[in-house]
Amino acid sequence: MRYVLGIIFVAIGFLVVWKADWLYENMGAIEFAEEKMGSWGGSKFFYKLIGIVIIIFSFLYMSGGIGTLLRKVFGGSSVQ
Repeated sequence: MRYVLGIIFVAIGFLVVWKADWLYENMGAIEFAEEKMGSWGGSKFFYKLIGIVIIIFSFLYMSGGIGTLLRKVFGGSSVQ
């Protein structure tokens, strides 16, 4: 089941990256992105970043690495 969900979210992330212009036209500009990343493409670039993050987290979920990553980031104890 983990692989099926992972592949679905990889496909969603790919579509977000691929159709960033369509998302921009239909969803509009993101003020935060326009303010902070205006010289890099603003909202379209932000939509692509969201898609890439979805893809990365999907692969981490499929490989079981997301638990390890969360423990490293938040410093979970190793008490069992």
